[in-house]
Amino acid sequence: MGTLTGQFRLDGKTALITGGSKGLGLAMARILAEAGASVVICSRSEGELKKALGQIEVTGTARKGLVVADLVKRSEAERLAEVVQRDYGAVDILVNNAGTNKPQAIDEINDAEWDAVMDLNLNSVMVLSRALCKGMKARGWGRIVHISSIMGLLSKEKRNVYSATKSALLGLCRAMALDLGQYGVTVNCLSPGPFLTDLPMSMLSEAEKQAFSDHTALGRWGKPEELAGPLLLLASEAGRYITGANLVVDGGYTIR
Repeated sequence: MGTLTGQFRLDGKTALITGGSKGLGLAMARILAEAGASVVICSRSEGELKKALGQIEVTGTARKGLVVADLVKRSEAERLAEVVQRDYGAVDILVNNAGTNKPQAIDEINDAEWDAVMDLNLNSVMVLSRALCKGMKARGWGRIVHISSIMGLLSKEKRNVYSATKSALLGLCRAMALDLGQYGVTVNCLSPGPFLTDLPMSMLSEAEKQAFSDHTALGRWGKPEELAGPLLLLASEAGRYITGANLVVDGGYTIR
């Protein structure tokens, strides 16, 4: 099993991080690269991906790369899986981080926007997991991590579709863990609380931002790099006996 520190090393592994061009996705890509993995990041914006790739430092013979894909479209998720395996080989670690939120009260829901959030937050996760777990099963090792949210455990006004998708990821995680455990593949969820990223910062009023901060036990918002350590645990040998779990990283928000 190696030294304690060695259990967190990912040398020789390849990770795909969706939504990896900024915020939590970029922070998680950077920690996986720091641990020795080759990393491939994906988002819709080539410009943002190129900028992000410059902030990722790989070690040794590890590589880094990007793939532009709009995961709202199922065909694009399928293409992403094909391209990454073709250009970078086996994918050992899949981090399903891409997601969005379009707040609407239940009687205001727009069908097109409901479908778009469902396609990105949930359907793309199924498509990528389905495509990439096959290789993990064959190799007898794999790590799949879905980025859920505390909004999958509780909710807030106008978070109907977002909470629905994030709750669904918890159920998907548990079922997948049972399907894949015998092959040495673990499946887990990370559920972030209030983190300083573009999505909540653009959606919330100053009063709402303060309310989230005050509700945590630590009295502050999280920094993206504070989700990176928990991810490394689940992605490495250090977390090899953790599967079907949901690790809440929220500064104590949900304990009140």
